Amino acid sequence: MHDVLSLDKLHEECGIFGIYAPGVDVALNTYWGLYALQHRGQESAGICVANGYAMDIRRGMGLVNEVFRDSMPEMPGHIGIGHVRYSTTGSSLAANIQPLLVSYAGGRISMAHNGNLTNAPALRKKLEQGGSVFQTTVDSEVIVNLIARSKKKNAEDRIVESMAQVSGAYCLVIMTEDKLIGVRDPNGFRPLCLGKLPDGGWVIASESCALDAVNAKMIRDIEPGEMVIIDGKELRSRRIAKEKQPPALCVFEYIYFARPDSLIDGQSVHQARLAMGRQLAIESNLKADIVISVPDSGTTAALGFSAQSGIPFEEGLVKNRYIGRTFIQPEQKKRDAGVRIKLNAVRSAVEGRSIIMVDDSIVRGTTSGRIVKMLREAGAKKIHMCVSSPPILYPCYYGIDTSVRKELIASSKTVDQIRRYIGVDSLYYLSIEGLRKCVPNVNTGGLCAACFNGEYPTRVPCMGENPGSKFIFEENACAELPKPKGRKRS
Repeated sequence: MHDVLSLDKLHEECGIFGIYAPGVDVALNTYWGLYALQHRGQESAGICVANGYAMDIRRGMGLVNEVFRDSMPEMPGHIGIGHVRYSTTGSSLAANIQPLLVSYAGGRISMAHNGNLTNAPALRKKLEQGGSVFQTTVDSEVIVNLIARSKKKNAEDRIVESMAQVSGAYCLVIMTEDKLIGVRDPNGFRPLCLGKLPDGGWVIASESCALDAVNAKMIRDIEPGEMVIIDGKELRSRRIAKEKQPPALCVFEYIYFARPDSLIDGQSVHQARLAMGRQLAIESNLKADIVISVPDSGTTAALGFSAQSGIPFEEGLVKNRYIGRTFIQPEQKKRDAGVRIKLNAVRSAVEGRSIIMVDDSIVRGTTSGRIVKMLREAGAKKIHMCVSSPPILYPCYYGIDTSVRKELIASSKTVDQIRRYIGVDSLYYLSIEGLRKCVPNVNTGGLCAACFNGEYPTRVPCMGENPGSKFIFEENACAELPKPKGRKRS
């Protein structure tokens, strides 16, 4: 569930956290870690704790502080994993809350997953035909079933064998009764990092901001295709793929998903967003009285734009941070009121002035149009909109909740048509080339920008545009769909 402003944003699937720390309250530390990762998922949360021979789990729908207000794992333990979820695969139902916890011939295993398997439907069908029974609709359960059905003797070998059968995006924290295991897919679509506690314990998390929350020191990013095993001895590392794949970290981690205070694959998110704003100022060469942002996601880029252009930054829009996630008005006729309650224009800042409004992305364009209308009613003379990402033309199959392609406004409209739809005087997007310049320190060496250019790093289940058409499994199949014309800037 999401508020009216987030309805027109991309959503990342979830955040994961794992800790191995004898003598530490691992449940409480997992709670703090999930709190730091709350931005990655607001629908449900869960924590599972192990003590060497047993496991205790608590899960529920809602925000972290809501789920664990009256119910935390009570069993003392030295291993814990946690999960916050936004559903892209599987419905937003209590049955789909993670971590998953199952018993199998090798013992008990709990797992939390961030990402999306592109071959999950085919694997699930094959498993069901072989007798597997599924309790959820999430693709994460496919991985658990593969591990449980493996004939290998130990959990590590079972996981390696299972990962060889899946494709797509996945970061995992897996807990047995006595081990904590972290896994990142061979392309590294989603971030995963490793930290160390002052007393020697280990932490695995989606973002480094979660390490900071538990006073853990960032050691390094877990590499694409790497599995780390922590069992009380020295940390061990294994490769899960025989051959290295081209690295393809999702570029939207830097544009929107990650917290600004995180460091991902060697690149500061805050510095990347500042650079995007600077580059956008260079490419647009706009002049105006003030620069404002659509808070909070557009603020860092707006500051970069202001610094590069010399145009002063002002707070032209104020966000009401005291409206909970339950303030949701899905009916079309109520959304205008919802935007106004969640966001309001500062009349004294915008009245009679030409403004540059910076946001991180435009997905459907509906919310942007309402904000522009609000600014005009507050007296803005001219409104120029600058977007710190390229136009989103294609769906994502790697764990981002993008709509079907026809609902992505840039897939069917030119920049000038979008400008008129939103109601701004001019509209500028950051170029793909300019975007790549803004993340120079990414140490994995590559980024996935398939939602902008249709160049998918792996095979994807690309469905044709006509209803009832079959899935096509071909390398870069979606890149061959007809591309919209007229991609020039206005």
